[in-house]
Amino acid sequence: MAYSEQEILAGLAEIVNEETGLPVDAVLPEKSFTDDLDIDSLSMMTIVTLAEEKFEVRIPDEEVANLATVQDAVSFIQGAQNA
Repeated sequence: MAYSEQEILAGLAEIVNEETGLPVDAVLPEKSFTDDLDIDSLSMMTIVTLAEEKFEVRIPDEEVANLATVQDAVSFIQGAQNA
């Protein structure tokens, strides 16, 4: 099943909330994971793993460094599910 951009954003917001306690409405497309949301590399790996499970995609470790913003992650997941 392919998720829409909005569904991916909402799902990521839930995952970030579970991992960090940040409010779901703080997870916006333009937010940087490190600068705006203050997510460290360990939490980011957990978020990536949970996102892989939720959206049934594979996010290679070398791609994680390219996921600077929430929108980067949404776009990657959207592309990966169509691959």
